[in-house]
Amino acid sequence: MLSLKQETSKIVCQNILKNSLNGSVSLASRSILNRRNYGTKEILFSEEGRAKLANGVNTLAKAVSVTLGPKGRNVLIDNQYGLPKITKDGVTVAKSVVLKDKFENLGARIVQDVAIKTNDYAGDGTTTATVLARAIFAEGLKNVQAGINPMDLRKGVQMAVDEVVKFLKENKREIKTKKEIAQVGTISANNDKHIGNMLAEAMEKVGKDGVITIQEGKTMKDELVVTKGMRFKRQGFISSYFITDIKKQKCEFKNPLILIYDQRISAIQDVIPALEIAAQNRRPILIVAEDIEGEALAACILNKIRGQVQVCCVRSPSFGDNRREIIKDLGILVNGNVFNNEVENTLDKVELGMLGTCDTVTVTKDETVFINGSGSKEEIEKRCNAIRELIATTTSEFEKKNLKERLAKLVGGVALIEVGGVSEVDVNEKIDRFVDALCATQAAIEEGIVPGGGTALLKASKVLEKLHSDSFDVQLGIDIVKKAIKVPIQTIVNNAGGEGAVVSEAVYNSFKVDGVKETTPVDKYEPFSYGYDAYNNQFCDMIKEGIIDPVKVVRSAIVDASGVASLLTTSECMIVEKPKKKTAQPPAAPGMGGMGGMGEEKMIIIIIQSAKFIPGINHNNNDKINNNIK
Repeated sequence: MLSLKQETSKIVCQNILKNSLNGSVSLASRSILNRRNYGTKEILFSEEGRAKLANGVNTLAKAVSVTLGPKGRNVLIDNQYGLPKITKDGVTVAKSVVLKDKFENLGARIVQDVAIKTNDYAGDGTTTATVLARAIFAEGLKNVQAGINPMDLRKGVQMAVDEVVKFLKENKREIKTKKEIAQVGTISANNDKHIGNMLAEAMEKVGKDGVITIQEGKTMKDELVVTKGMRFKRQGFISSYFITDIKKQKCEFKNPLILIYDQRISAIQDVIPALEIAAQNRRPILIVAEDIEGEALAACILNKIRGQVQVCCVRSPSFGDNRREIIKDLGILVNGNVFNNEVENTLDKVELGMLGTCDTVTVTKDETVFINGSGSKEEIEKRCNAIRELIATTTSEFEKKNLKERLAKLVGGVALIEVGGVSEVDVNEKIDRFVDALCATQAAIEEGIVPGGGTALLKASKVLEKLHSDSFDVQLGIDIVKKAIKVPIQTIVNNAGGEGAVVSEAVYNSFKVDGVKETTPVDKYEPFSYGYDAYNNQFCDMIKEGIIDPVKVVRSAIVDASGVASLLTTSECMIVEKPKKKTAQPPAAPGMGGMGGMGEEKMIIIIIQSAKFIPGINHNNNDKINNNIK
């Protein structure tokens, strides 16, 4: 005789199994669905919500602002999956901040977006943008709490920012010399002259359109490797039989013929005409195609082994449309036809004049380098101009990156900086500074420079004295920007151990703007480039001392910061997901023999749920299953 408990369990299990095998939802599943706790939201309004946002913004900005300036401090960031990270990179610090309070984290995330946008656009200035965002938001919050219309306040902020950008563009200077490029890199790398000089040397060698790549090195020292001409990364010889220098494990041809085909080659008749031309002219030949396989590859290897023809086969780089465009670039560079399946351009009609050539081609197992192609300068320049137009019009960052690499291969070359160090933490910190300095120098070449150290923004605040509005609320927005753009120089001086307010006032009064009444007249006014060197604790001509900022960096910092910060002041309601309360698990039922902690009912349900997957059971026959359970 079964006990009442056992009888009940058996009936429940039979019903669950029957419903489950018929495709219906089990009783246990229905129970879980009924108990599901859908997430609820937590809402804060007006002053209470904005106060929380302000706490988040202040926490993030405080963490980021300690890195600003030549004597800024490092930030140590815990890494869940590796070694801790030490950095002075503002955007890296900003991305690492996650606050426990969801409303505070909401404010922090919005200011994070300021740093990320500035970094994506200009590559540097993220710390300045974060400091400006906090200053504008803090002042705006005070005015909103006093009853000022936030929409008019935002209008005034935008008016002031437009005037600041105009002032920066009017007072910028173009940079052209290697020394000036090195100065920009040095300042962005926290006064590291070694980084600035190495970047200037790389730019000098690869040109304005060249590509500079920064990666982790394998030695203790930083090394610069420059490749002239076109290089195919990760595309070397298809077979090691093509090697001509066994010691260096590479294939090197002087004045080779180059056959370019935009599809796969597998038939032997496709390569025989080109091989015959190379043999007749006693010149080596390089075959570039999407792939070379089968009889075609075997014929090339056989001719190479027998010494009849010096030949090498490589695959064309990339994929899809980008691959086709790259081999067209190669065709123009080496003055060779790009063969395909069209009627008049097939491989069986190849002639000597259709093959390209260059001074030297070097092929290793990882890369192929073409040096000094025979293409005409006019055709190459025409192709470069077409690529530049595509770069200017495309909106895809991925496509823009590919276009820049193509342009660099055609005109400049590729420079690789391998960063060395004593440990992984040291190398990663240095790579961050290299990347910031590279982005800053590229931005300086693009839009010019202004005095650095917060000097340009400070003097722009004096121009805002001439900007007036009939609306009291709009005028307050202008005054907010006027006060906020003094904060970067004050933060830089404070981080260097000085008195930021005193220094900023001295630099501010030293600059004269026509039409602005001087509140504190001085005996002698200094030029626009006059400022404060926080590293050496002295007033000087910032341009002459090489303390300069790219206009693009400063402009993007103030535009991004003002846009987001002024929007924050207009927020009246904040909504976040309500934290779920953790409920304690109920105690386990008395265990079965040999199954401690697992109750009888749980064990039966597990067995029945698993019965669907037991081989040998006819799941269409419920009677047999019920008998098996008995």
